[in-house]
Amino acid sequence: MALSNQRLRFISRSVPAFAVLWSLPFAHAQTSAESDRSKQSFTGKTAVTGDWTQDAPGVRHKITLDDLPAPYATKSAQNGPRVVRRPPSGQLRVPAGFKIEEYASGFVYPRFLLTAPNGDIFVTESRSNSIKVLRDIDGDGKPDATEIFADRDMNDPFGIAFYPPGPEPQFLYVANTNGVIRFPYRNGDAKARGPAEKLSAEVSGGGLVRSGGHWTRDIVFSPDGKKMYISVGSYSNVSDTAMEADRARVFEFNPDGTGRNVFAWGIRNAVGIAFRPGTNELWMSTNERDELGEDLVPDYISRVQPGGFYGWPWFYLGNHQDPRHKGKHPEFASKGLVPDVLVQSHSATLNLCFYDGVQFPVKYKGDIFAAFHGSWNRERRTGYKIVRVPFDKSTGKARGDYEDFVTGFVTPEENVWGRPVGITVAKDGSLLFSEDGNKTIWRVSFTGKSS
Repeated sequence: MALSNQRLRFISRSVPAFAVLWSLPFAHAQTSAESDRSKQSFTGKTAVTGDWTQDAPGVRHKITLDDLPAPYATKSAQNGPRVVRRPPSGQLRVPAGFKIEEYASGFVYPRFLLTAPNGDIFVTESRSNSIKVLRDIDGDGKPDATEIFADRDMNDPFGIAFYPPGPEPQFLYVANTNGVIRFPYRNGDAKARGPAEKLSAEVSGGGLVRSGGHWTRDIVFSPDGKKMYISVGSYSNVSDTAMEADRARVFEFNPDGTGRNVFAWGIRNAVGIAFRPGTNELWMSTNERDELGEDLVPDYISRVQPGGFYGWPWFYLGNHQDPRHKGKHPEFASKGLVPDVLVQSHSATLNLCFYDGVQFPVKYKGDIFAAFHGSWNRERRTGYKIVRVPFDKSTGKARGDYEDFVTGFVTPEENVWGRPVGITVAKDGSLLFSEDGNKTIWRVSFTGKSS
């Protein structure tokens, strides 16, 4: 239903569990110590071995192949996050000039976020097999109402995408863990206007690994709308048995689900994929393998090169052979690609988006923002933050480093009260991200002054 003729009904049917906080001052200026830290750049061994205590808005991290330790240089830990309610002292930090505030709460399991052409925010609730819509009716940057867009015909939904790309989409596509469906859609619809249509694009169902299972599927369309791309993670940590058939890949399809093609492979788990605006470059946010030590193997954010092989499971980051597959497939050693940006091991980089808004300073235009879910098998916690991946504006290429943007989800006791997942640029140019620890959505805006 469109807002133009159903506004009152939409408001009256809003789900009351979405407690929107209107006045709590969650934005905090950097202290002088943090301001000094924001000028820091960690490279070499420090970038590889550091932990959450080094994080602060503006801190830069750069990891290169020369910085990698040998496999098993340290033991692999079992150190899952101890998720707690947000403590009174829990304050998120953003760079000077930005403000952060809780946008909405009361979700079941908010994972993927997507901004509709009209400004609505679509939220995938994977565990409840539903998609919700948040709407800012009065334009104050806060959601006034929510609606359940759909809660049938879904199986662990994650990625969602409008089709065709542009201002007048006709469908909302949903990537279930085992396939793709689509709902008819027109701008302003807060509920699906028709039943789900199941497409012929079959993908492998989710399997469990120790880190929680690679069941998520992301979905995007090429800028011209001619092709559809779906990312599928591996079944296991590092197996090469038959159960990995048709996994650890990015697939290319026609929009109707036909014409399946392997676009790139050897990608352990590309949780997020997105096209860089103004180009035909597909980018990915990838979780690499575990149990080679505290500081192997770095996760990464990178272009997806057509036909590219990214090493998994036999190699990693170029021609580095995984010792658990010693001697296997030497013919692939020279084919392994090195990703554009290496991320500290076990950070669990999930969704990503390109900043295409106009609210932030111009230096952010075209850069990537990514959500780090946080480590589970590292003695010293890492991740649990939002980072920026800057591009060199003169060359159009990623610089190779990444920069802390939102920090503060880890307490001094090393408990965790937030695990970022989904991320999107709102129509007003603010940045929204979800976290599934306390099931909230946060908004970062630029105020032009220290908050």
